[in-house]
Amino acid sequence: MAKQAPQSDPAQDAPAVAAPQHAAAGLPAVGHSLRMANEQMGPRRALATLLKVNQHGGFDCPGCAWPEPDKPHTAEFCENGAKAVAEEATERRITRAFFAEHPVGELAERSGYWLGQQGRLTEPMLLEEGADHYTPVSWEQAIAIVAEELTALDSPDEAAFYTSGRTSNEAAFAYQLFARRLGTNNLPDCSNMCHESSGSALVETLGVGKGSVSLKDLYQADLIIVAGQNPGTNHPRMLSALERAKRAGATVVSVNPLPEAGLERFKNPQNARGLVGHGTKLTDLFLQIRLGGDLALFRALNKAILAADGVDHAFVAEHCHGFEEFAAEAEQTTQAEVLAATGLPAEQIEELARLVLKSEKIIVCWAMGLTQHKHAVPTIREVVNFLLLRGNVGRPGAGVCPVRGHSNVQGDRTMGIFERPSTAFLDALDKEFDFAAPRHHGLDSVDTIRGMRDGRVKVFFAMGGNFVAATPDTLVTEAAMRRCRLTVHVSTKLNRSHVVTGARALILPTLGRTDRDRTPRGDQFVTVEDSMGIVHSSQGRLRPPAPGLLSETAIVCRLARATLGAGDQLPWEDFADDYDTLRERIARVVPGFADFNTKVRKAGGFALPHGPRDSRSFPTATGKANFTVNALTAPEVPAGRLLLQTLRSHDQYNTTIYGLDDRYRGITGGRRVVLVNPADAAELGLTEGGYVDLVSEWRDGVERRAPHFRVVHYPVARGGAAAYYPETNVLVPLDSTADISNTPTSKAVVIRFEADSEPS
Repeated sequence: MAKQAPQSDPAQDAPAVAAPQHAAAGLPAVGHSLRMANEQMGPRRALATLLKVNQHGGFDCPGCAWPEPDKPHTAEFCENGAKAVAEEATERRITRAFFAEHPVGELAERSGYWLGQQGRLTEPMLLEEGADHYTPVSWEQAIAIVAEELTALDSPDEAAFYTSGRTSNEAAFAYQLFARRLGTNNLPDCSNMCHESSGSALVETLGVGKGSVSLKDLYQADLIIVAGQNPGTNHPRMLSALERAKRAGATVVSVNPLPEAGLERFKNPQNARGLVGHGTKLTDLFLQIRLGGDLALFRALNKAILAADGVDHAFVAEHCHGFEEFAAEAEQTTQAEVLAATGLPAEQIEELARLVLKSEKIIVCWAMGLTQHKHAVPTIREVVNFLLLRGNVGRPGAGVCPVRGHSNVQGDRTMGIFERPSTAFLDALDKEFDFAAPRHHGLDSVDTIRGMRDGRVKVFFAMGGNFVAATPDTLVTEAAMRRCRLTVHVSTKLNRSHVVTGARALILPTLGRTDRDRTPRGDQFVTVEDSMGIVHSSQGRLRPPAPGLLSETAIVCRLARATLGAGDQLPWEDFADDYDTLRERIARVVPGFADFNTKVRKAGGFALPHGPRDSRSFPTATGKANFTVNALTAPEVPAGRLLLQTLRSHDQYNTTIYGLDDRYRGITGGRRVVLVNPADAAELGLTEGGYVDLVSEWRDGVERRAPHFRVVHYPVARGGAAAYYPETNVLVPLDSTADISNTPTSKAVVIRFEADSEPS
């Protein structure tokens, strides 16, 4: 029997601190996975469910977007995947009695961890204007309320339709179709806050805003550079791929401001050597770079390649544009500039350059450590320069590998969840559905917050996610949400966004990945796209947590019919009842999806076309891969300040908090910690175990404060600090965003330390 949800909210500001670990997974990971699965699901349900994760004919893990191998292991899930499944497949339930007992004001005082532990939502709930409790409503009433608010707007652009990365391809396509049929491109999504910088850089340089490598490429690579990424916590199954690459002869280099246990050594729990042996050393060379110094590092490598004449001249001549301008800029870079920006010894950079020059096939993997800086787009463009120089795009064992977060965040973008859609996509949409989709650009996530703040966005509809907790400048975002006339969240579980509401608010519970989706036309399945462009099916088998629960697709289609009216000619009812009918339409609109229904029923699914990877064809403005000229820049930090990066603990995935431990970093029983290099702590007078307020500084002069954080001495790169989000999102200014991509600069927050304003 699953345990009951916790009634008390545990303190999160008094953690125990031990030395960080130097290996990931192994028996502890197995033990933690099984314990949480048992607590949430019970032993029999846990076993039956976990054996279906990431299997052909099973369901896609609701966690990260790392791809499955051709032949999945029987236990093709990681510790955090098991936690994600356990949270969704929990036997805990939130009923109307819970909302009757807890007023919204009380729930707003609870932590996100406590809210998430209460269980699955079971029926639509409405918070009326001026009310202090959510009350149950029927599906018909809930849909009618949303439709009435939308049709009462002066313009469709007064609504915003947010999407989380867990939304299926089918639901995402229907969602964007509804929004555009309504007349808006206001389709912000979680990509705006994490990998938008990757897409912006890759579209400009290669013509495709996605990675160009497969798992097979990783196994064939000579050199894999993992920059600004912690796979041991954020994409743990990537460690298996790196282990296999190492055994095939690859060299692995990690570039990060913090040493991470998963990249040091991996004890693979899928084999005996990992469970009881020493595991596999993964990193051959660790470069502990200063926050924001990655552009300078890749510039130094590029200069070294040019100096050694290690350029693939034939590839550059045939397939590239802008080489001369790039090379002239790179050759002007001085060693002093590089060393100042990176904080690295010259000998380490030279050692990496030697590895590069002797490697024929190179892959660069990265995540938010590169994407959430003001100069993130130029940084990733410099990474592309690095790969182009030696022809490392469009051949086996080489390429770009941005590692995406949520399991279908890439698929949602492919389906048209984008505030700036291409003309080609809109033209195809118009042709298939016989209407004129809006052409003006819509609002991304940051601009949506600004729109709500300024009274221009009056209805906020979220398909999954936890927008309030995931976005920057928490107090500004919460105030903006409260200015809306109506906020709506389609969710499986309770979170912070349900208690920070507009004048009226709706919670619409929905099916999860693990749940059986049965319509009048039989059991349905959905599809997802992984981080490497593979589209495959996902089908849950568990009995839904409550009768009458609707899928995301059904909710969207019912809302579309209610809002657009009976006269709208699209067969929304067919789309809701038979997802094959939606996939037939997707096949005629989205490139690469021809014969969708047939291909996705094959084990393992199918790969989407990728010109740079498949044929060294580059659909850019020049028709070639573009070298770029990027001004050498790095964050500047005033004296007496540090540069803060927000990050995840090992007991969370995005804003979902599974527990209060960060096992690999030695933190247990709490989250309000700030990790600081002991030398920096000494200079700033920060005592190990003492408590401080973190105060961010930005050009607007507004004080943003995160109170009562325990100082933890930790081997962070000098000049930097680290703390968990969402607790420190309050410190990230709304208007501090990456150039071009508008992504919040959550890895580059200038902070000072002040005396604790909430002493124990």
